Amino acid sequence: MLSLLLVSALCLAAITDAGSNVYKDDQLILQDGTQPNSKQPNIVFILTDDQDARMDSLSYMPYVQKHLIDKGTQFRRHYCTVALCCPSRVNLWTGKAAHNTNVTDVNPPYGGYPKFVSQGFNDAWLPVWLQDAGYNTYYTGKLFNAHTITNYDSPFVAGFTGSDFLLDPHTYEYLNASFQRNHEKPVSHEGEYATDVLAKKAYGFLDDAVAADKPFFLAIASSAPHSNVKFADSWFGNNLTEHSIETSPPVSAERHKHLFNDTVIPRTPNFNPDKASGVSWISQLPKQTQENVDFNDEFYRDRLRALQAVDEIVHEVITKLEKYNILDNTYIFYSSDNGYHIGQHRLQPGKECGYEEDINIPLIVCGPGVPQGEVSDIVTSHTDLAPTFLSLARAELRPDFDGAAIPLTASTLDAAKDTRHEHVNVEYWGFALAEGNFGTKMYWNNTYKGLRLIGNGYNFYYSVWCSGEHELYDLTNDPYELTNLYATSHSLPYTFADQQKSVKLSSLLPRLDSLILVLKTCSSRECTHPWEVLHPSGHVKDLHDALDSRYDDFYEVQQERVSFSKCEKGYILESEGPSDIKRFSLEDIGTRGGSRWSELV
Repeated sequence: MLSLLLVSALCLAAITDAGSNVYKDDQLILQDGTQPNSKQPNIVFILTDDQDARMDSLSYMPYVQKHLIDKGTQFRRHYCTVALCCPSRVNLWTGKAAHNTNVTDVNPPYGGYPKFVSQGFNDAWLPVWLQDAGYNTYYTGKLFNAHTITNYDSPFVAGFTGSDFLLDPHTYEYLNASFQRNHEKPVSHEGEYATDVLAKKAYGFLDDAVAADKPFFLAIASSAPHSNVKFADSWFGNNLTEHSIETSPPVSAERHKHLFNDTVIPRTPNFNPDKASGVSWISQLPKQTQENVDFNDEFYRDRLRALQAVDEIVHEVITKLEKYNILDNTYIFYSSDNGYHIGQHRLQPGKECGYEEDINIPLIVCGPGVPQGEVSDIVTSHTDLAPTFLSLARAELRPDFDGAAIPLTASTLDAAKDTRHEHVNVEYWGFALAEGNFGTKMYWNNTYKGLRLIGNGYNFYYSVWCSGEHELYDLTNDPYELTNLYATSHSLPYTFADQQKSVKLSSLLPRLDSLILVLKTCSSRECTHPWEVLHPSGHVKDLHDALDSRYDDFYEVQQERVSFSKCEKGYILESEGPSDIKRFSLEDIGTRGGSRWSELV
């Protein structure tokens, strides 16, 4: 009887979970508790490539500040779950974790557009679902890596009313872009500035969308501020090395080249530190020379300059929406596929790491009912964007989503402070690439499972590497991730920031391991409610609950730990250690603990 009641309670929770649309008496109820009006809103999604949130790039974009940050809500704790272009984008467009898409790289055999197609997603992803919901859908710019001038029609991308894609191998050549419109052949734009070409295409699609007089979704995906890249043929395959790719600083439009001449990378404590930090190959990086630092500062300035043309797109899109008198029924989202580091932890320009610079990324939303000039600290990720877009489209959410719709009204944002999940699943497979002119190298032992856990009094990043190394950072006291607590004695106490609790690391670490054990193979609700998997009774809802001493034996003795048997270049389950998860049993604690049963029920 108890089991039946628990199953019923969990099913009800799944139906009425905060942040999702539900149906009541056959009427769709929005996440703010209201019924939709008859007119579905328009959605514009502006997506940059490799834009940082931690090096202050948004402060150098005045139109983003004026139109989006001042007029909308900025989500300060928004994360990508995999810090690499193509896997992150597939995660975003499908609402599925990378281990469920199995698109984990930028090229075959583990990633890229061919992998996206082979996994069946060309017929099951956001633009298709939006069309089913009555939307016209438009896209221009970079979609996926390994989407090329030779395979663009094998097959054509499905789901768009109108499309004009940037194609490899010229995706990142700012003055030599190739675009491919609808089912036409690719066209070279050699000598033209790629972001300006993108802008014209975006404005044309916006005009088309308005003329069609249907609700529309328009995605504008710039390659800025990504490095300028030239690929060798060997890049597209399984034998790539650092010699397969030539990276240089991003290129700005001629009108922006004079800007920011005195600007430098923020000199945070983790910028080119005197003492090495991190684990694995990162811990072996040398301190950068002054010549290296000077080059990286100019690299940073070039990124800011390249973003100015994107900033102009934001202004022109807003201007057009106002001109067409549809701004008040249009949601605008601004984000990036992943973050970026330059000099932090002695790293050369690049991404692919689990540090905040790489995974904490911009997300700004403005539109009907969205609070203006607000900053939210609820935890969100790219896995939540597809559910969010469908929620706004007044479409029924898919039960196999690994994320949950992001609350966008004052009331739901306020409620989410107490009800929304506290974690982000972080994962990565394969290489890390050092870009720029110094220390250019491809590191292959860069496979890890990570966890961002943010709650009342705690703020952790924990990762387990395929090499067997571990990292644990307390970002409340160590926001720049310089002190690896895992390397200290596990018998030492850790005191939570609110001073309400103190536990030994030997008790904390097994709880974090168990969360990763769930999240590394989770699907659907398991990904948003991992504590339910470990404690089906529902008595544990956050880390504080899990740290109750009554669960010590369960976590510290009974539960398996996250590990790898081999470092792989992609998602190969048999190399990723144990995946069997033990569920905590109330009957077990009642049998062994007597009166403690009544305390829990």
